[in-house]
Amino acid sequence: MTGRRNAMRIITGSARGTRLKSPAGDGTRPTADRTREALFSMLGSRVVDAHVLDLFAGTGALALEALSRGAASAVLVDRTTQAILAENAARTKLAGRTEIRRGDVYAAAAELAREGRTFDLIFADPPYAHGDNARVLEAAARGALLAAGGLLVLEQGAGEEIVPQAGALRLMRERRYGAARICFYAEEEQG
Repeated sequence: MTGRRNAMRIITGSARGTRLKSPAGDGTRPTADRTREALFSMLGSRVVDAHVLDLFAGTGALALEALSRGAASAVLVDRTTQAILAENAARTKLAGRTEIRRGDVYAAAAELAREGRTFDLIFADPPYAHGDNARVLEAAARGALLAAGGLLVLEQGAGEEIVPQAGALRLMRERRYGAARICFYAEEEQG
């Protein structure tokens, strides 16, 4: 099982084919390559020059894939995988455009908001079925972390209830990929 997890790679871009290290055990559930490929196909050119925030970053696969495809910078936040995030950033030669923060995702989101940081793309991949979906959306909305015209991408279990709205963030579309469901949120336009 460890060998299969270590076979995860960057799909395309400047770091194409680079293998990513995964933590041992079942505490981290990296986004499957096929799901990641479909996600980035939907995002298209939106990734280029984007400032990215990756919450519950795990291996960093989502943020590093975005950087490989031309994103300007990425902040990766996870409670326990800081060393693996740093190693994967170095392996992909993308460390110069990454900022890694270790700690509670919600505290980090609040800190980034206090710093006035905003992001064009926010990836959130909380543990399935732990009740974090609404909480992470509310933290992003409350902190105004999403830049104008930005997109928040939430990965959740396919059987989990979808959160239609949190603050100004509204569900725009969702797609199911096996055991995962990808939900896209954007700020509701004020009229």
